[in-house]
Amino acid sequence: MRKIWDIPGGVHPAENKTQSNHSPITTIALPSQLLIPLNQHIGAPAEAIVEVGERVLKHQQLAKASGFVSAAVHASSSGTVTAIEERPIPHASGLKALCVVIECDGEDQSAELTPLQNWQSIEKPALIDFLRNQGIAGMGGAGFPTAVKMQPRADQHIDTLILNGTECEPYITADDRLMREKADEIVAGMKILAHLLGEPNKKIIGIEDNKAEAFAAVKKAAKGSDIEVVMFPTKYPSGGEKQLIQILTGKEVPSAGIPADIGIVVQNVGTARAVYRAVEHGESLIERVTTVVGQSLGTQQNIWARIGTPVSHILAEHQWQQQDCAQLIFGGPMMGFAMQNQEVPIILTTNCVLAPSREEMPEPEPQQACIRCGLCAEACPASLLPQQLYWYSRSEDFERLQSHNLFDCIECGACSFVCPSNIPLVQYYRASKGAIRHHEQEKQKAEHSRQRFEFRKARLEKAEAEKEAKRLARKKAAEEAKAKAASAPAAAATPTKTTKPAAMEAAAHNDEALAKTQKKLERALSSAESRLERAQKALADAQSEGLEQTRLDSLSARIKDAENKVQDAQKRLQENTASNNNKAASATDSPMPSAEMPSAEELSKNRKKLERALSSAESRLERANKALNDASSEGLEQSRLDTLAARVKDAEAKALEAKQKLDIFESSAKAQAQNDTNAPADNGANKIKNKLNSSSKEKIEQSINTLEKRLATAKQKAADAEASGAATLEALRLGVTKLEEKLELNKKELAELNSSTTSQDSKEALNQETNAADAAIAKAQARAQELAAMSDDEKAKAQLESLKKRLEKARARLTKAEADNDDNIDAFRAGVEKLEAKLENQLAAAQENN
Repeated sequence: MRKIWDIPGGVHPAENKTQSNHSPITTIALPSQLLIPLNQHIGAPAEAIVEVGERVLKHQQLAKASGFVSAAVHASSSGTVTAIEERPIPHASGLKALCVVIECDGEDQSAELTPLQNWQSIEKPALIDFLRNQGIAGMGGAGFPTAVKMQPRADQHIDTLILNGTECEPYITADDRLMREKADEIVAGMKILAHLLGEPNKKIIGIEDNKAEAFAAVKKAAKGSDIEVVMFPTKYPSGGEKQLIQILTGKEVPSAGIPADIGIVVQNVGTARAVYRAVEHGESLIERVTTVVGQSLGTQQNIWARIGTPVSHILAEHQWQQQDCAQLIFGGPMMGFAMQNQEVPIILTTNCVLAPSREEMPEPEPQQACIRCGLCAEACPASLLPQQLYWYSRSEDFERLQSHNLFDCIECGACSFVCPSNIPLVQYYRASKGAIRHHEQEKQKAEHSRQRFEFRKARLEKAEAEKEAKRLARKKAAEEAKAKAASAPAAAATPTKTTKPAAMEAAAHNDEALAKTQKKLERALSSAESRLERAQKALADAQSEGLEQTRLDSLSARIKDAENKVQDAQKRLQENTASNNNKAASATDSPMPSAEMPSAEELSKNRKKLERALSSAESRLERANKALNDASSEGLEQSRLDTLAARVKDAEAKALEAKQKLDIFESSAKAQAQNDTNAPADNGANKIKNKLNSSSKEKIEQSINTLEKRLATAKQKAADAEASGAATLEALRLGVTKLEEKLELNKKELAELNSSTTSQDSKEALNQETNAADAAIAKAQARAQELAAMSDDEKAKAQLESLKKRLEKARARLTKAEADNDDNIDAFRAGVEKLEAKLENQLAAAQENN
């Protein structure tokens, strides 16, 4: 005989078990609709893998486990998925959760079942994953996933496995009838659990002495095995996990600990049977035994309840008299809670639906002041101080609640049962636990925000330090250049045989100074234009994000200042260019000796520089036109369209200015070629002219060669991806298509250049760009008028569609960047995340308005 230990506290309420344990477990009619929650267990909710409109079969998986502490969910009958939405679920506070709604077809057609043959030879990790996928979870308490309990940590050596057949709460007889009728399956399931735990030394099934028939049935089923079936005195709440361990082993689970910490695992008898049915028959967990009891019912019994069956259907099947019912209780009278909605479904942990009459459960007496009698402390099975916890709960003293081990409370209700002042102590404890959890979550969020702030601060400090280091490096280089320039006159004072005449030196020095001044002014203009462009972009982003008016005014002022600087830089550059042109004209009228004329190499370099400037300006104009067209088609705000239109006009001016500079240079080069009659033939004007005229052609030809090489590489990557079935195949194909289009465009440009090389073509192309810009501006203005005529709802819909299109394009660019291993992949990803957040906010705002 195993020694039995007693537990502290405990009470002996009226059992009321004979109303429902007199008849076998029965089956009721299928409901017309099943509501199957995705979070019936502790841990992460399962993730739905079916879609609305899909037909499902009984035992078919509806949702997969979404984490380590999670379990799959299955269909309880065949039918059609009509919704996946939030519905009320069994919870003390009436919470809603995501549910799969199935309209049953009445056929109860089952999917193909796959039992495990010779499960003893299967590796334990595979067997545990099988149980997770079959949705097996605890059916006696909080619904802890069985797969997690069967994987203790390496430092937790399990030497005892206990099956809990206590069922100590009044009215409930679900486990009692299950042990009487399915004892063989329970014992078989325990053997599978023991195998997963490495065959613990002790295997115990604990049953209270008020279940003599169940004890006899289990004792008979376990005969010939090493499983002990132990009967012990009835006392509430001996069915608590920690209390049962203390009764059967004399060990106590430490505060804030779990049974595995002392080498023990506890499972419910219903869970053991579910494990057997899953392994030996391939059945997922889709039903459980539920006690339906109470004097307001015409029939009181235990039933096989399908998971997801609405309580209203069960009540109708048991002839419920609503007018006679005091209240509907989910669970037993001690640990259950009142139902706010009869449409809540049966879940894995639903062991009882209690519908007592008013005579059976009268209204509670009014709450009175605590008289400090101490009966609650005597009844507490966890050896806590309920009275102190009550005072701290009322004053919201969370720190003292935790120091008094509030979370060791199992919410059995023994303290409330014996309280002469009718204080609902358990409700205070539940509320305090929820408040503490919320406080801890807020604390974690604050800590996360602090870490982000400190990381950002460190990043900015690092960037500032790098900027300062670069500044010091530039300062040092300038000082070295200044020192070198100061030493240059001394070296020039000693003429050599190769020294040019003083007049030529002075002219060359003057030309060099003019060139430096010209470059400096060009850099100043480019810098000012870049600042203006950044300021305009910042203002557009701020307007699209709906920032404060003060921020918008500040950005507008910055744009005005940047525009003034651009105008000033343009004015100074134009004055300097005009001065240089006058000097160049004077030089043409009075040509210098041949030795002072620029060489063919210098002319070619200057020509290439001006061509690059023109090409850059035209590219900038093309990008500005494209951005304006995209913004117009996507229906962005008028302020954003105005900004883009201004950018197009600015790009037009720059392109025109670059073209004028190139024309002036060509005129000067032709004049020099005509005057330089004494130069050798191979360095004459014809060679310079040919070289200048062919530079654009050579550049396009080089671009075509590069594109052909890139296209060949891209096609090879796409072929490799298609052969291996890689997920990036579509992105690679898109890259090949774009390269082919670009190559075709370059070839077309080369053909046009071969047919005509006159500057008139460039002017016509520039005119076409200008016309395209005007068309884009007109389109944007038309779109703005269209938006102005829309209602607020139509504008909101248009903005949503625009955001979706932009997000789709951004995702495509990100996919291509990932396929090409682009260096800017982080920037693409950040852009996608920003658009996703913005779209989510827009959708939320739209839902609130609706």
